[in-house]
Amino acid sequence: MQVHHPPAKPVPMILDILPDMPVADGVCPRRARLQIDLILLAIEALDLSGSEAILKAAKELELQSIIKNRVMLWRLRSTNPFRRNSQRRPLTLAEGKALVLIACSLARRLTVLIRQLLLAHQQLQEKQLSPDHHFRLAEYLERFRAHFRSRMNPKRAGVMAYDTDEKLNELALLLLGQLLFCTGTSGTQRLWSSVFDGEVA
Repeated sequence: MQVHHPPAKPVPMILDILPDMPVADGVCPRRARLQIDLILLAIEALDLSGSEAILKAAKELELQSIIKNRVMLWRLRSTNPFRRNSQRRPLTLAEGKALVLIACSLARRLTVLIRQLLLAHQQLQEKQLSPDHHFRLAEYLERFRAHFRSRMNPKRAGVMAYDTDEKLNELALLLLGQLLFCTGTSGTQRLWSSVFDGEVA
């Protein structure tokens, strides 16, 4: 009796712009899963449309075969070991590439805002003033802290390391710098490489 297998789904061509990293079993390691999700968390703190913007970008980049809907997006992001409802499923390289491509696409649209916030932070530091003195920067940091605390598991040691507003602000600003890094020439390729060597967090 012949067993008929469904035809393999074609891999979106846009994924070819990112190299396959030499990792075991063709899946993203723990650090990469964590960093990709944190980058997206920072984007959600900047863009009020949140996951809707991510799903829209997936459609525009023709990545619906990987990220079909909100549930699939949640499953992919829940491979982050810091998450409250962390999934044990692996994040494949193709899935990781799709999330990085989306993150960089959204970061490019937010380039002006990202630059403004980083400049504001630099100016406040020079004047020895807190981020509260700049409304938009304070808003971004507040939203990032709220997202992080609501979605991450407070019992995980890695999450406990960010137990104060100040530490979460530092992480949010680090990610903001990484988002700016995404907007430059070859930013997508550089971000993809960086999540495998620990440059984000």
